[in-house]
Amino acid sequence: MNYLLKTEPSEYSFVDLQHDKSTIWDGVSNPVALRNLREMKPGDRLVIYETGDRKSSVGTATVVSVDASNPKNPQVKIKVGEPLKATTLAEIKANKLFADSPLVRQGRLSVVPLSAAQHKFLSSQ
Repeated sequence: MNYLLKTEPSEYSFVDLQHDKSTIWDGVSNPVALRNLREMKPGDRLVIYETGDRKSSVGTATVVSVDASNPKNPQVKIKVGEPLKATTLAEIKANKLFADSPLVRQGRLSVVPLSAAQHKFLSSQ
């Protein structure tokens, strides 16, 4: 499975993940985003998307482990992947692959499932 994780770069950026090499992704409160975190499996591929002024995909990561023993605060360990050539929100919205995506339809959703085609588009830019 593939997912997009949104982060505010002033709180935790892709550069921070590159420095740390891995981190625990938690602190999500939206019920749909929580469900998406709980459904993650080791090996799932991730795209890191920075919000704020940047509003673009910036890097990749991989799920290492998932501890969903506390359903209200699942702990997903991720490891850094590669930086990406940024794909802006405007470019994403203009691509028909994302027409029905929660990334476009539910702008505040912080953990978004991606189809294989969506992941390929974002990670090959």
